[in-house]
Amino acid sequence: MNIRISPVALAFIIGLTTTATGFSEPQPSAKKSTDDLIKLLLAQDLGTRKFPFPDVVYAATGKKVLSFSPDHPPQALIIKQITEAAKATVAELNGVDSPVRQLRRINEASRFFEDGIHRRLNAVANITCEIPRNAKGNEQRSGYPDLLITHTAADGTVTRAYLDPKLFEKKSRASSLRTFYYEPRTHTNKIQHDAMHLLIGISHDGKQQAWTFTGWEICDLAHFHVRLKAEFQASNKDLYRPHTIIESSQQTP
Repeated sequence: MNIRISPVALAFIIGLTTTATGFSEPQPSAKKSTDDLIKLLLAQDLGTRKFPFPDVVYAATGKKVLSFSPDHPPQALIIKQITEAAKATVAELNGVDSPVRQLRRINEASRFFEDGIHRRLNAVANITCEIPRNAKGNEQRSGYPDLLITHTAADGTVTRAYLDPKLFEKKSRASSLRTFYYEPRTHTNKIQHDAMHLLIGISHDGKQQAWTFTGWEICDLAHFHVRLKAEFQASNKDLYRPHTIIESSQQTP
């Protein structure tokens, strides 16, 4: 069942579950509020709910996820040029001298598709493709989304699309394992514009270091639902502290 939740409530949940904090001992006055917060989060059963991706993006960034319309010429042109760039990049990386054949893991090949599509889109008139800038104004390759495509019409009208290339083994197309994630962060937020959000999934045959890329599919994330993986987590820095260690084979720092 898809449960809709208001942007205000979703923003509250995102704020609770994505704020990075260091370790601190809770004060007595905060004990009850901490208990209440944990109970609130557990009661939401967040791991089983589905949230419309546009609602998540808007709640986290204030930016709209625009739906693709084939009747919108600039959007249609962007899709057409992504298609052409994908065809050429797949053909290149299927070559016998493809640099992908030298990789140990198929996950490392994503960058080659990203770079190939990036380069080809930048060669198209009136279209630019770049690495998105985060809230600090810096280009950032890590995290969603990977590319920002901008079409500028003769009258100066701008149409934008974010594009995220993903690789998947053809036989695992229907797998329920996680293959997409979006982690909202205030300072490293890469979504700075109202835009289409597109994902291009590129399939391969799974033959280790002899991969053949068999096709691709472009998805409109305006019609996409996501789940929130709520977990309590910590780093080694948080874990191995003097107040947590009760015995050790060596002197602790």
